[in-house]
Amino acid sequence: MQCPKCKNVDLKPTKIDDGLPAMGCVQCNGAFISLLYYRDWAERAGDVHDAPTVELLKGLESEDSSAALNCPKCVRLMQKFRISGCSNNRLDLCTSCDEAWLDGGEWELLKALELTTEVPMVFSEQWQKKVRDQVSEEARRQRFMKILGEEDLRRADDFRSWLKEHPRRNDIMFYVNHK
Repeated sequence: MQCPKCKNVDLKPTKIDDGLPAMGCVQCNGAFISLLYYRDWAERAGDVHDAPTVELLKGLESEDSSAALNCPKCVRLMQKFRISGCSNNRLDLCTSCDEAWLDGGEWELLKALELTTEVPMVFSEQWQKKVRDQVSEEARRQRFMKILGEEDLRRADDFRSWLKEHPRRNDIMFYVNHK
């Protein structure tokens, strides 16, 4: 099998983590993993973590192949799935072979996001919807940051949090919206 990214480099057996076999590319450091082996490894690894945050990504570098990749096994086009709303990286999945391609540094990114035992979830529609929602919310916050500035946005967030839990929320909203 040849690297789907480099195209002319043979993949060699490697381990991307203790007990997790993969086929790796020595040129781009990408890894092709069988989700069958991965699920067995993840079951033994255990830990389940909360949703990733931007703070976990600081100082971490990883690559992401922007072009569509062909599966090194069956040569079919692999689908791309975004990892999180705070990272542009996408994992490539061959739905025919049930194998995934991780670009160089993406396993480390998954570790930083505490998602190493959650990779199959990344490929689910539920996960992808959550990512789209995160991206939309961040874009909305950035628009309001430009309009309001950092201090006013923080104050609006504080007000929103207070209002969300207030038992007379509707009355307060009516008062605020009517002069």
